[in-house]
Amino acid sequence: MSVRRLDPHAERIRRNRLHPRHLEFARPAWRWVSREGVVRIDPHALGAIGPNGLKRIDRSGAAVEASPAAAASTSAEPGRRQVVIDQPVGHVVVVPELPEGRLNDQDRDLFGLARQLADGCDLAVTAVVFRGGAAGFEDAGADRVVDLSAKVGDGYDPVSRLAALVDVEAVLSPQHWIFADSLPDGGDLGRRLAARLSLQNASQSASQDASASVGDARPATRVWQLSEGQTLSRAGDGQDILRDVPRVLLALPECAEPVSETCHEARVIELATMAGEISSAANQAPASGVIDRGRVAVDPQEIPLAQAPFILSGGRGIGDWEGYHHAARVLGASEGASRVAVDDGYMPRSRQVGATGTFVTASCYVAVGISGAVQHLQGIAKCQRVIAINNDPSCDMVKRADLALIADGDAVLAAVCERLGQPRDQTGSDGSWTDEESRHAAA
Repeated sequence: MSVRRLDPHAERIRRNRLHPRHLEFARPAWRWVSREGVVRIDPHALGAIGPNGLKRIDRSGAAVEASPAAAASTSAEPGRRQVVIDQPVGHVVVVPELPEGRLNDQDRDLFGLARQLADGCDLAVTAVVFRGGAAGFEDAGADRVVDLSAKVGDGYDPVSRLAALVDVEAVLSPQHWIFADSLPDGGDLGRRLAARLSLQNASQSASQDASASVGDARPATRVWQLSEGQTLSRAGDGQDILRDVPRVLLALPECAEPVSETCHEARVIELATMAGEISSAANQAPASGVIDRGRVAVDPQEIPLAQAPFILSGGRGIGDWEGYHHAARVLGASEGASRVAVDDGYMPRSRQVGATGTFVTASCYVAVGISGAVQHLQGIAKCQRVIAINNDPSCDMVKRADLALIADGDAVLAAVCERLGQPRDQTGSDGSWTDEESRHAAA
């Protein structure tokens, strides 16, 4: 007897909207014919989002077999309601960090905070980006996107970026600006913009023919929540500061729930098109005196484990620890370990990942030979991408991972190094390790 079984890995990808292959599994067939010739219907695929945002079930399949445009609008993202704002009355501008050229968890929290300010007021959430090519703004909650990558470079130039934001202020006059309260990126730029808006506010108040005020431009820093139209900011003594929502907000991570129930347009707009030929303040900005020398090469092992963006972690399944250290150097990854590997003496205690070690927030976490104890899974809960390499397909780490390789960890690491053109037998002239690599492996 042939039984149709669900692929648990595909089900996890379908539930995880942040997974890069989510859309591949998000549109399952609503009707199929089994091997016995019996027509099977998936009732979960027959839902359509109505105008009131509620999901309705139509077992006839009419909603699924509608026109392609209707099908795209109703089933592009199961469980999500499409939101389009044609004529917004104002804007709430979000300046995401976009580390490594893509949205991170804090960026999505910022958009969630912006939606709390915009929803119900016909305000458009507008993303202002300094790096082109980023994606995912539709699911994050952006109605409009302004790309300023042509005005500023990729390097650190806060004066040019501030001048570009002044252009946005002149054209859009947003009601609120939202930055991440982090240095030297959003925290520095948000404070610079708040100081500039305060000067403009003072000059308008001093002029006799000032028709309107730009509002309170004093920034609210370390914002962690919105409550009844007011911001809650964490003070240094552990108390909260309650104040009216200002124009500039600098928010902490987890300041709001990310957008998960709606899908937005993320229409790209041009400032010159909206305001005609504007005089670009970015082109008139004075030289800042800052010379960007580019990124400084840093040894990944010198980065604190809690701040490392890429971690290669080993557990009891590692048999060739020298090969593991070599793979970490080839990949440019920071080394981590499970508690078992630390207790066995293969790794120092400072490299232990988990609730009994270090909580990590890596963009990519590769677990080799780690079964996935509950304490270890707690330590990697905030990692954006988890890759598991393990011989046991039923272990908890494989269930948690976004991508799992059921294979021997030592063999996979050796194959990766060989594919990258740096196999371990070429580290020394006679196939042995160099002195530097030996000292690193011993440490």
